[in-house]
Amino acid sequence: MKVVKINIGKNGITENVIREINFQLEKHGIVKVKMLKNFRMSSKKHKKELAEEIASKINGKLIDFRGFVLTFKR
Repeated sequence: MKVVKINIGKNGITENVIREINFQLEKHGIVKVKMLKNFRMSSKKHKKELAEEIASKINGKLIDFRGFVLTFKR
């Protein structure tokens, strides 16, 4: 099983990022999302809040949270 990795950078959680996460979940069933440092610095939210925000916008379930890497599954 191939695990696709998606990075979230300074532009943040955009519609295109959400669309890409959903597309990869549909195609592979699992995706890892890394919150890059410039994204974390630009957002004043705690990483747990950011994870919940992403999870609420996609059609998947957060199954793992290690450091700044989130793993979602469908």
